[in-house]
Amino acid sequence: MPPRGPSDDARMFSPNVSSMSTRTSICDRLRGVFHGADPRVCVAFWLFGLVNNVLYVILLSAALDLVGPDVPKGVVLLADIIPSFGTKLIAPYFIHVVPYSMRVIIFVFLSVVGMLVVAMSPSYTDGGTISSKLAGIVLASLSAGGGELSFVGLTHFYGPFSLAAWGSGTGAAGLVGAGAYALATSTMGVSVRATLLASAILPAIMALSFFVVLPRAALQTHSSTGDGYIAAARGDELDEDELNDESHEIERGEEEGLLGVSDHLADTYKPVHINESSSWWARFRANLRRLKGLFFPFMLPLLLVYIAEYVINQGVSPTLLFPLYTTPFENFRAFYPAYNAIYQAGVFISRSSTPFFRVHHLYLPSFLQILNLVFLTLHSMFNFIPNVYLVFAVIFWEGLLGGLVYVNTFAEISDRVPKEDREFSLGATTVSDSAGICIAGFLSMPWEVLLCRWQLSHGRDYCRQV
Repeated sequence: MPPRGPSDDARMFSPNVSSMSTRTSICDRLRGVFHGADPRVCVAFWLFGLVNNVLYVILLSAALDLVGPDVPKGVVLLADIIPSFGTKLIAPYFIHVVPYSMRVIIFVFLSVVGMLVVAMSPSYTDGGTISSKLAGIVLASLSAGGGELSFVGLTHFYGPFSLAAWGSGTGAAGLVGAGAYALATSTMGVSVRATLLASAILPAIMALSFFVVLPRAALQTHSSTGDGYIAAARGDELDEDELNDESHEIERGEEEGLLGVSDHLADTYKPVHINESSSWWARFRANLRRLKGLFFPFMLPLLLVYIAEYVINQGVSPTLLFPLYTTPFENFRAFYPAYNAIYQAGVFISRSSTPFFRVHHLYLPSFLQILNLVFLTLHSMFNFIPNVYLVFAVIFWEGLLGGLVYVNTFAEISDRVPKEDREFSLGATTVSDSAGICIAGFLSMPWEVLLCRWQLSHGRDYCRQV
């Protein structure tokens, strides 16, 4: 046997060297992507997104337990979203006069009281009515709506990583809320009342995130252009020249876009200048002009994607049923939570994607979502998808598209809207998702009924066995 030479040793070890090089390259890339991110800001905004949205998800997960089998579950959806929609529609025109610290206290109070009212109301099995439960849901919804427009607007002061963290937190809320409720009530056997009472503690995390975790000096020293954050976030004592240099770096970074990847300028939005001495009416009219400029580039694609995906989730997916022996399920009730979990997984991934991947053409994923709605509706009618696993893939794709449009809408606003209009624009645009859910809530109830009737008339009675 001939002796091994150096080249043989190199070949033996080259795979390990190659894999180490690949891992090093990935680590370097990740460090480059998150260069300049403040951990405290990222943690705070991730928790804002998680807590602000998780109660909404928990209440939807508890819909059947709250109202019983004889009341349409869409009632809970509408009670959970209409107050939020109204808040987002009206509040952007006056909420700027309320300090962020006061807003957080109000949101926490409304959320806690709302969840306590829902939890302590007698259940339908004890003869209780749903009116008190709906009142509690309304309070929690007001908090969620005000929280979303406020925290999205707050990202204007903390840079692009705060927006990425917020989006990821809102995506995680779906998984955490639905998963925790199912785990507590189904697996661990905890009562619905005890589970809802425990969830009333969660808003306290929002207060801790704002008053303890978030470097709030940025809000106290921030100018209207957002130039004071570097020093406030790091806690450094920078002199004026250093601060000006770092401020110029921020401005150059914002011109390049979120994480330096945007090639779009503010060519689809014309700035609206408001004189500080203007009357309330003049400011209101100026904000309406701002809103008009936001509609087509940002608000409409977000509205469309939410209408499509919530009609799928509430009106179509309950009818996407297969013979049990062809599925991993033991009963027909298991289809809907499985679809919801898969959808939420897609949302979480896509809402966490902006540091790595950006979508600048917002209408493309919106129209793809509408195609998803058409495709799944046609399958519900004509039953041409051969197995449930392909439906899983489409539902996951649906979640990816919805999350992409949501987080990239606000990222595009941060890139393309001038600084003086940005805080208002970020908050005002949040009305689109709530409006889309409201419209979808009204559409999905007759949509589901008609699809179920169609299936029954064509010999498929699965929707009646749920």
